Amino acid sequence: MTTDARVWAPLAAQVALHRVRGSETARVEMHPDGEWWVAPGALELGDRYGFLLDPDENSSDEHPLPDPRSRRLPDGVHGLSAFDDPTAFDWTDAGWTGRQLAGSVLYELHIGTYSPEGTFDGAIARLDHLVDLGIDTIELLPVNGFNGTHNWGYDGVAWYAVHELYGGPEGYRRFVDACHARGLAVVQDVVYNHLGPSGNYLPRFGPYLLEASANTWGDSVNVGHPEVRRYVLDNLAMWFDDFHVDGLRLDAVHALVDDPENHILQAMAEETDARSAHLGRPLTLIAESDLNDPRLILPREAGGYGLHAQWSDDHHHAIHTAVTGEANGYYADFASEGALAKTSAHGFFHDGSYSSFREREHGHPVPAEVPTWRLISYAQNHDQIGNRAAGDRLSQSLTEDQLAVTAVLNLTTPYTPMLFMGEEWGASTPWPFFTSHLEPELGRATAEGRLAEFVKMGWDESVVPDPQDPATFASARLHWEELDDDRHARLLHLHRALLALRRATPELTDPRFAHTGAESSGPAPDTAPSRFRMDRGAGLDDPAAGLVSVCVAFGEPATFPMEAADGRGERSAHILLATTPDARFEHLDRSDGAELSLPAWSAAVVRVR
Repeated sequence: MTTDARVWAPLAAQVALHRVRGSETARVEMHPDGEWWVAPGALELGDRYGFLLDPDENSSDEHPLPDPRSRRLPDGVHGLSAFDDPTAFDWTDAGWTGRQLAGSVLYELHIGTYSPEGTFDGAIARLDHLVDLGIDTIELLPVNGFNGTHNWGYDGVAWYAVHELYGGPEGYRRFVDACHARGLAVVQDVVYNHLGPSGNYLPRFGPYLLEASANTWGDSVNVGHPEVRRYVLDNLAMWFDDFHVDGLRLDAVHALVDDPENHILQAMAEETDARSAHLGRPLTLIAESDLNDPRLILPREAGGYGLHAQWSDDHHHAIHTAVTGEANGYYADFASEGALAKTSAHGFFHDGSYSSFREREHGHPVPAEVPTWRLISYAQNHDQIGNRAAGDRLSQSLTEDQLAVTAVLNLTTPYTPMLFMGEEWGASTPWPFFTSHLEPELGRATAEGRLAEFVKMGWDESVVPDPQDPATFASARLHWEELDDDRHARLLHLHRALLALRRATPELTDPRFAHTGAESSGPAPDTAPSRFRMDRGAGLDDPAAGLVSVCVAFGEPATFPMEAADGRGERSAHILLATTPDARFEHLDRSDGAELSLPAWSAAVVRVR
């Protein structure tokens, strides 16, 4: 099988193909085709190749650059590209009809630290655990080509390649095929807002970056340019067509600089919906956004971009503050008795309100007509763990009872819940920031910059791991033997029970904001709540309809009135799940009602009617 060598290189006056075939190395002349350069039929399976930009015939030290659309980089992001034939894989998922996001539960997973092997095949061996847990969809952290051996994935520079040490493109296909065989969908995290600091050769070829517009991680991607825009959209289509993924999570879309009336996000949504119609199965786009702007997830016919969902940091912050008591930095606004109730019943906390962290008003309300599943909720994720100074999980500071309460808050949410790998058993391993930059100066700058950032915030430098130290990466690997420990087994059992309850109880997946109400109270308005109640179901506005209450007592015991519409109270209401055997109903002599009594740091899910 042969194919053309093609590359977009408008900045080059001349381009040559550097090809290695077996023991023979050749330089192949390429011809201009507009801003593209072409060598017809020049590549075949097994070739290694790169491009020489403005080659000097008299020079012997020219460095061929990898293909910007390289599908394989066997020797890393600085090495030659390799040909990959996506049609050669023997897929077994012809009967896979996909999974809709509505009603699903996500599980965020990093291939390099999920299994001892740190590969796609190692993760395949652990998939049955996720099926038994009750997971519907796996969300993979980025797997595209990056510098070094291990990384979170957000330093990627080769968007079309799959990291070779994970198993390369063939390993990725085996993983997706194995997931589909078990009824698991796959969402791939992709990064279109910046490129990593090493191995980024794109600016040598063309105007891929906006040098005058930088974000937190580097120069912005020039998505307004037609060819760069096509580069992004073709990459999006590749995941659906060649790797059979079921969705993409779009990293930090607030860092994409584009025309709001012709935004790349809308183009992505249109491309995805077209692919979904062609493939005959649901395909999902999930945004990570700091904007609190519902326009992202509103349908295009309602003036939105038409993305299917977005992460909800506000709800995370409210849960985190309620269970930990932390109130520094961006958590400060959420250390109030009403924050958890507002984010539980209305989506965004900052919906036009003042953000003390940003020092300005921020956000817009989520329209009540938007289905709640369009917001992704979580108590932990890679960012909220890994961007802490020590990369510590909640399990490293909370008690078993507090972790159980956290699980209830996360998995009874009206939104689409997500777990971070190992959260389901309270994994003891941290998940710190780690890198493996091969250039000593870049590795040193990364480590020193991170240390300075946390020392400036008042952290003791001794607790901040060196991201370049191999031990930092090793510390993040899950310890699967913990599942045999009673403490971890109890939390795992609770997660399984909660996911089974969510699947069996229609009120818990009801997507209507009108069918969710929440209230919380505390010792003072500017403190975290001491009790929380969330009612779910049509019974909120119909006395004859179903109603389920999620009741939580935080740092002190709490009682919750449980009187059904017919006044039978205790005789009508019953506990579906509790984190403690001490949850009980107490009959009220003054009426036919009852109160649910909970000790401190406990929770119960109650069928009211």
